[in-house]
Amino acid sequence: MALSANDAFAAGGRGRRRRRGGRGRRGALSEINVTPLVDVMLVLLIVFMISAPLLTAGVPVELPKTEAGSLQDQAEPLTVSIRANGQIFVKEDEVPFAGLAPRLHAMAGAPGSGTTKPIYVRADGKAPYAIVAQVMAALSTTGFTSINLITDTGGPSSGASAAKPPEEPAGQ
Repeated sequence: MALSANDAFAAGGRGRRRRRGGRGRRGALSEINVTPLVDVMLVLLIVFMISAPLLTAGVPVELPKTEAGSLQDQAEPLTVSIRANGQIFVKEDEVPFAGLAPRLHAMAGAPGSGTTKPIYVRADGKAPYAIVAQVMAALSTTGFTSINLITDTGGPSSGASAAKPPEEPAGQ
């Protein structure tokens, strides 16, 4: 009686079939190999971690830190940035103080209709308070009603255990 190869396997390995090294014939691999998937995901994670800081606003300023939470992202806002040396930027273009309000009105659309569009003021923590106050006052007197001051989160708490102000260096 001759057995075909399929009959020998169907009989449970009885008959002429020998086992090599204690292993039987392997069936089809039904598991997913996740090692390449994990490798690709780690590479993508590293790429996004490196490129995410580059996607922020174009004018580099050091924002002051507060305990306030962040706002939900909205449509493309009008952004006014103030550097530590007092330079004023609308989006990424430098603008003189006298041209600030006309430039924002031109970007917001027709005067009166675009004044409800929010404006975000990003001032460096070392920028003179007078310049920041003048910019915000100029925006409010020219008809803009929604002016927001942008800060970083994670600053000192406003509770009873507030941090002490920095001490003056000795001899100055």
